[in-house]
Amino acid sequence: MRFYVLPFGIRVERMDIRSFKTRSARAQDINRAWYVIDAKQQVVGRLASQVASILRGKHKPLFTPHVDTGDFVIIVNVDQVRFTGNKESAKLYYRFSGYPGGLRSRTAKEMRRRRPEYLVRHAVKGMLPKGPLGRQMLKKLKVYAGNDHPHQAQKPQVLAL
Repeated sequence: MRFYVLPFGIRVERMDIRSFKTRSARAQDINRAWYVIDAKQQVVGRLASQVASILRGKHKPLFTPHVDTGDFVIIVNVDQVRFTGNKESAKLYYRFSGYPGGLRSRTAKEMRRRRPEYLVRHAVKGMLPKGPLGRQMLKKLKVYAGNDHPHQAQKPQVLAL
C-alpha cells in the first residue's frame, strides 16, 4: 500500500485520481422545481438571502457556479414583510433620472405603500451574481403583494422558511 506524506507528517493513503472528477451541470441535466414562499412577517434581508440561494441552485448537489441550476420561486404576501430596527423609516431607495438634480429617494415605508414587490425584488437582486447569469436567475423570481398568484398550473410546493 502506498502513502503520500503531507506537511506536518500526515500520511494519506494513495487513492485513485479518477474518483475525484469535477462534474459540471449541463442544461439537459437540470430539473427545475417551483416553490411558493409566504413572506408574511418575514424579515426582508433574511428572506432575500434564502431566496437568492434557491434561485442560484446552491441547495442542489449538482450546483455549478457558472451555470443557472436554480429553481423557480414565487413569493406571496410581500406587502406584509418586516424590517428590523428602524429601517422602515431610515432606509432609502434611490432612483436617478440622468439629469442634474434628478436624484429622487423614498423611504421603505413609502415603497411599501407604492410598490411592495420592489422591496423584496431589489433585496434579492443585490444578492445574485451581476451580469447576464444574474439577470437570467432573477427572471425565475415571481413576486406578488397579495396571497394570489397565477402559477397554479405549475403545481408549486410550499416552502417554509
